[in-house]
Amino acid sequence: MQSQRERIKKEEAIFVAGHRGMVGAAIVRKLQDIGCKNIITRTHNELDLADQAAVKSFFNNNKIDRVVIAAAKVGGIHANQVFPAEFIYDNLMIQSNVIHQAYNSGVEHLLFLGSSCIYPKLAPQPMEENYLLTSTLEPTNESYAIAKIAGIKMCEAYNRQYGTSFRSVMPTNLFGPGDNYHLENSHVIPAMLRKYHLAKLAEDGDLQTIIEDEKRYGSIPEDIQKAIGYVAKTKTLHKGVDPKVILWGSGKPMREFLHVDDMAAACVHVMGVDQQYFTGDNPSFVNVGTGKDITIRETANIIAGLVGFTGETIYNSEQPDGTPRKLLDTSRINDLGWVPELSFRAGLEDAYRAYRVSLVKKKV
Repeated sequence: MQSQRERIKKEEAIFVAGHRGMVGAAIVRKLQDIGCKNIITRTHNELDLADQAAVKSFFNNNKIDRVVIAAAKVGGIHANQVFPAEFIYDNLMIQSNVIHQAYNSGVEHLLFLGSSCIYPKLAPQPMEENYLLTSTLEPTNESYAIAKIAGIKMCEAYNRQYGTSFRSVMPTNLFGPGDNYHLENSHVIPAMLRKYHLAKLAEDGDLQTIIEDEKRYGSIPEDIQKAIGYVAKTKTLHKGVDPKVILWGSGKPMREFLHVDDMAAACVHVMGVDQQYFTGDNPSFVNVGTGKDITIRETANIIAGLVGFTGETIYNSEQPDGTPRKLLDTSRINDLGWVPELSFRAGLEDAYRAYRVSLVKKKV
């Protein structure tokens, strides 16, 4: 079924919350590509979205026609395990403030970005939208998932009670330009790209670029230093050490990955779908992904080849794997007329290119 379209007017005032993040920045680029001229953004210093009074004042003082909530506290398995209180509190506050004040100021159209982690840990694969709340969540990211579920349900409640046109998108694992490469709180793709890049630099004996990488993307944990033969305290590289890459878990879990530019295109597409497809018996949200998955081990092999690293990869099975498989059923958004454009390898090549370009720019 091809959906009816609600054309996004070029003169609309569109507030993109989280425009400095990877997804928010990509959405801004996409909106600009289709001719939108009045995109409103605020940095965290200019507007703390967790501050209810500040968000209320912002909406009262700005005429906004449409809202995109791409702002969120995000991180990988490690960050979710260490900071569960922050993940649930920050995300609940951000989305609640923005959704409520958008409604209060008369905004009819809002897009909320969720996450595929909303689905049960052992949900049937691929995961359909109607699997939401049918079983228990993956414990390692439960706080984040509950916050995102609350955002979906808040949009549903406002639609039902107030007749708004609020809808949500559930992306699979995203990667691409502007990603977070800090090794203690990044997601799987950026973490792998940086680990293999550092190992390749150590393999080549390129100490200076390792030092520059650490300045640009954050500290290198001691276990990774040891694996590549680098000592951050003395800024030295041990000779005679065969650099290795250490990855968490067994490498067996299956994951689906989507380039952020494809995600941005999907968001803009969903923003223009008629509200009838998100009301009544239809879910108020839609999955966004490729409909294809790959093991962590296979992903690592592709990245190693892309980077040119020829050394050993070690899988630390003492660390958690997370959900065994996470594949989204994307038939609904495909029926609404959207499909991704980039292949996984092409997307990885673009992400790695952006990573290296950012490093060079910082150096200059």
